[in-house]
Amino acid sequence: MLVFVYGTLTEPERVERLLGNGPGAYEFRGDAVLEGFHRVDGRYPTLVPGGHVEGRLLAVDDSALERLDRYEGVDRGLYARVSVPDMEQRSVQVYVGDPARLGLERDASWPDAPSFRVAVRTALERSNAVLRRTE
Repeated sequence: MLVFVYGTLTEPERVERLLGNGPGAYEFRGDAVLEGFHRVDGRYPTLVPGGHVEGRLLAVDDSALERLDRYEGVDRGLYARVSVPDMEQRSVQVYVGDPARLGLERDASWPDAPSFRVAVRTALERSNAVLRRTE
């Protein structure tokens, strides 16, 4: 499975500390750009609708993906993991942090929704977000 990373997980040393000494295989697969969202920084980096963000592709197996979910706080609602298509219409996973949980004011460009996860999915659909490899 491919994961688009744009913050701390673009650092090979951090990924090695997180995934290298336990179950789960991973490999960096080059640079990419996510169109339709841009990075903002709070306590941790996250994405908001509009623009684009540069990052890297990380290939992981199911065990490594579970470890990434724990690292990103998916079970605590800190980040939501969503799927974005790449240019070949393959699904790439992306973590999007809840601005309110990361010390940012909730950006007015997020759609009104019953939950942050639903707002992210709605924004993805409206933006026609796509991931483009740059290598």
